[in-house]
Amino acid sequence: MSSLYGLIGERLGHSLSPEIHSLILEKLNLKGLYNLFEVNNDDLKEAVIGLKALGAKGVNVTIPYKVEIMQYLDSISKEAEKIGAVNTIAFKENGIIGYNTDYYGFGESLKNGKIDIYNKNAVILGTGGASKAVLHYLLDNGVKDVVYVSRNPENAMKQVKNFNIISYEDMNKLKNTDIIINCTPCGMYPKVEYSPVNRSILSKFSSAVDLIYNPKETIFLKEARETGAKTVNGLYMLVAQAAASQEIWQERKISEEIIKQIYEKM
Repeated sequence: MSSLYGLIGERLGHSLSPEIHSLILEKLNLKGLYNLFEVNNDDLKEAVIGLKALGAKGVNVTIPYKVEIMQYLDSISKEAEKIGAVNTIAFKENGIIGYNTDYYGFGESLKNGKIDIYNKNAVILGTGGASKAVLHYLLDNGVKDVVYVSRNPENAMKQVKNFNIISYEDMNKLKNTDIIINCTPCGMYPKVEYSPVNRSILSKFSSAVDLIYNPKETIFLKEARETGAKTVNGLYMLVAQAAASQEIWQERKISEEIIKQIYEKM
């Protein structure tokens, strides 16, 4: 019997998740169906309840619901609670439980891309759910300093406390910069002609990471590469966090070798 899995989000036409999860299930010799569930904000609670009623085993959560969905869950894992965002839900006998596998996926993508964050100054673009996992990974792994950039710093201060938050206009004043991480959807398919920052800003950084994976090289990454920066896109993170989600749902370990095989296939 096939198990039901999926992805909850607002607009999911760009998603590679069904392909990735199908490959993981194939390698584990399991039968399963991974669907895309485009949900309007007003229907989010009903979607969670409905997926439980349908007997779904688990779902992933993406933009813009990683924070909002937490209120509809029965419990939240320690790491997801600490981060303040959920990207994975498991439907279990003891309730609907939220987890965060973005933290692990982001860390694995940095390792795979050979980007060193220890004692470095980082700039995070965007203050949404994915940025929270990125922030906590950086803090847990020896980053020197973190600056957040937001289109609306005053609003962002309510979501992200105790951190320096600046506007995009103020990025010109940044000094001692090492790594820039795009956690916004700016530049994602189908609006691929956009970048959250211009080339002159990117030239301040030696490394650039984009959580976007479609396209594989965004304008943001292309211009960063052309200024001499080391670049990493979001594909390895996507595969690694998907594998970590399946580990939760299947209650079994997935080897790094499987993650690398699927990444290379994508």
